[in-house]
This record gives sequence, C-alpha cells and structure tokens, in this order.
Amino acid sequence: MERANRMTAVNMLRSLAPLVVLCLAVVGWLAFVRGDVDPVREIDPTGSIRSAAGTASYELEAPADLPEGYRATDTDVEAAPGEAVTLGIDYSSPSESYVRFATSDDPEAAAVDDVLADAESDGAIDIGGREWTRATAQNGETVLYRQADGVTVLVTGDAGEEELETVAGAVRPVVD
Repeated sequence: MERANRMTAVNMLRSLAPLVVLCLAVVGWLAFVRGDVDPVREIDPTGSIRSAAGTASYELEAPADLPEGYRATDTDVEAAPGEAVTLGIDYSSPSESYVRFATSDDPEAAAVDDVLADAESDGAIDIGGREWTRATAQNGETVLYRQADGVTVLVTGDAGEEELETVAGAVRPVVD
C-alpha cells in the first residue's frame, strides 16, 4: 500500500524531468553542430537528360548553363523505346525556392497534365527569343510553357517569376 501511495503524477513527472532535459540538451547540441549544413542535396542531372534524349523520338530540350545558385535536386525520366518520353528536373533557386522543369511528348503525362489541366492562361511572353505562355496553375503557382509538334515544355514552381523565366530562358536542345 505504501508503494501505491508513492506512484503519484507528481512523482512520475519528477522521474521523467531529467530524461526530458537530457533529450532537449541532445537535440539542442545537434542543432548547434549541424547549423551550417546545407539541407539541399545537389545532384547532376546529366545522366537523366542523356537517357531521355537517347530514347526520345523528338529533339529533347533541357535547361543548360543556368546561373550560379540554381541547383538540381531531383530528376525523373519516364521513357521506353518507341513510346512517349517525359523528363522532369527539380531545382532549388538562388532564393531557395522550388522550380520544376518538365518536357514530354505525352499530353497526358502527369508531369504535364497535373500542372496544365486547370491552369488559366495569362497571355504570351517572349523569353530568350521564344514565345512562352504564362499561366496560373490551380495551386496558384506560375507556369511558363510552350507546345509545338506534340511536345510540351514547362517551367513552374513557387519561385518568383524572374527565377522561373531564367530557367525557361536556359532551355536548349540537348546535344551529345
């Protein structure tokens, strides 16, 4: 009975307090030690671009020679010989915002259709001597896209319009 009297909520909190303090100290120390680590993991998209270009039945285009501060963070390629080819590249912009580049000869590819399905056109814009259509996607993000010969090229993301236009202006045919 005496043991049961000692098992109160106050005593339980007293027992847990040192463990909580220790856990907070460890988390604080790790945050301090890792404070200068960049959370963005940069990748080289060249392999994915070459793979898609080698399979595509059309002249594949991708961003090239982007200014400093644009870092590729992920790529995805959907390609099979004789079928539609879709290439997507995600970037972190100089302002650490998200930019997505995608190109496909499949109008129903998720990388294209999910972005353009309910987008509202805001008119044409000239970027790097090419006409792009500016639109607002359903999620509110700006979309810049071109469509020609059954191929869609688009740039979207939560980055500012200037950063999106920089990526769109860097889109060029892929050469081996």
